[in-house]
Amino acid sequence: MSGELVMTGKVAIVTGGSRGIGEAVAAAFAREGARLVVAARTEPELRQAAERLRGRGAEVRWVSADVSQAGDADRIVQAALRAFGRVDVLVNAAGVYGPIGPMWDVDASAWVQAIQVNLCGTFFCCRAVLPHMIERRQGKIVNFSGGGAASPLPRFTAYGVSKAAVVRLTETLAEEVKEFNIQVNAIAPGAVDTRLQDAVIAAGERAGALLARIRRLRETGAGGVPRELPASLAVFLASPKSGALTGKLIAAPYDAWTSWDADRIAKLMTSPWLTLRRLDHATLRPLLDTIADDAC
Repeated sequence: MSGELVMTGKVAIVTGGSRGIGEAVAAAFAREGARLVVAARTEPELRQAAERLRGRGAEVRWVSADVSQAGDADRIVQAALRAFGRVDVLVNAAGVYGPIGPMWDVDASAWVQAIQVNLCGTFFCCRAVLPHMIERRQGKIVNFSGGGAASPLPRFTAYGVSKAAVVRLTETLAEEVKEFNIQVNAIAPGAVDTRLQDAVIAAGERAGALLARIRRLRETGAGGVPRELPASLAVFLASPKSGALTGKLIAAPYDAWTSWDADRIAKLMTSPWLTLRRLDHATLRPLLDTIADDAC
């Protein structure tokens, strides 16, 4: 860790903070000096995660909440304001795969619930925190996308649809709040070894081609993308280092974000690079220009 703690004095909310990527993000924020409010549905796991963070010297509060419920999202934000008087950063890391299998053969209520958690949960938390951020005219929001957002993910329609929608929500919200000095970005974390991968293994052949990929990662001991990598990207996006970067979908294991400086960020902001766009003559030219400038 460098001598400079890039999040000293910042207050961050992390949903899905009891395990997996969410806990890794909270731990990375704590190492960089942030004060934390972590939220998740399962209270025993949440308490344990909070204790682990406190054991590392973090100042942390926890809120047992279901982000798929608007009232719970409001409670999370109000708890942060009561504890710390401000919210500088929101990370929406809560997520589920939803039902796995052919779309015509999955439980409809489980499909809708995945949309409710992944998409509506992100919307509810953003909606709850934005009046405060707008009043202060500053803030950073980091959303989590995932597989199926930028390309089809057969047998995981609820997950893919919800994560693609999170990216479009990110891009649209970024434009709406740009005038208030609020930046909104999304992270594609890659194939991180979490309980979501356990769900793929448990689904067996219903998971289709993804099953073989996950089995191969585990059998070879590769384990997929380390959860610390998307967590480090979240630190970058939540800190002043990301500057005015907003409205982008950034792949933690594939994009060269560790080398982005102010000049490269400025170039990225003039290009449709790292966004969801239909490829045509109007979009290809600026994309080619971005590649030629090596801005990514």
